[in-house]
Amino acid sequence: MKKTKEPIEKFVKIVKRLRKECPWDREQTHKSIRHSLIEETYEVVEAIDQNDPNELKKELGDLLLHIVLHAVMAEEEKSFTLEDIIDSISEKMVRRHPHVFGNVVAKDSHEVKRNWEHIKMTEGRKSVIDGVPKEMPALLRALRIQEKASKVGFDWKKKRDVWKKVDEEIGELAGAEKSKNHDHIEEEYGDLLFSLVNYSRFIGVNPEFALKGSIDKFSKRFYHIEKELQRRGKCIGTVSMKEMDKIWDAKKKMKE
Repeated sequence: MKKTKEPIEKFVKIVKRLRKECPWDREQTHKSIRHSLIEETYEVVEAIDQNDPNELKKELGDLLLHIVLHAVMAEEEKSFTLEDIIDSISEKMVRRHPHVFGNVVAKDSHEVKRNWEHIKMTEGRKSVIDGVPKEMPALLRALRIQEKASKVGFDWKKKRDVWKKVDEEIGELAGAEKSKNHDHIEEEYGDLLFSLVNYSRFIGVNPEFALKGSIDKFSKRFYHIEKELQRRGKCIGTVSMKEMDKIWDAKKKMKE
């Protein structure tokens, strides 16, 4: 099959035709498919985690479909076009990389990040921590806000002081539990999580990915318990915690 010289133009034509001739595509709006955009983004991340180039190619294609579809809908509304999107991001990349496209010198990636935040403030941001979507998963949002604050010097200096804060928050949560005030307990629990995210930065761990890994590990071991009990002719809801825990421990010792 002969490849077109302009694959993106061919793809845009396909999407535009879908908008005209497919009843489902024709009904969609920016809001109606926003949840799918998030889902496709997670599928891209999953393909990256699985280190599967072929799957990543497919998922990036699905993500590109959403970008082009949103652009086509905007063009129909006479709001903006795909070309406007590309022009806008191209101009922004040049503007925010003066150490590449201008005369600014940046000795390392930390300086690049500081310059990036400074440039964003000159673009109309009212706060250094603006620009972090509220819809982001809470752990990731906490991490990004902390990173932004850190770039302007609002941060702990030593890792041990961050852990002291974690320890302090554990104590405050324990005190809140004694009060039996649910709102207070929830607040202190949130503070503990926030301080743990802070510590994650100092040990070079992404808290969202770390928790995802733990969830996947738990799920794998729990599935094993179910399968092992089924093999024994038992139902998981009818056995003791001691028996399940024994299977769990045996799975932990196995090479996973």
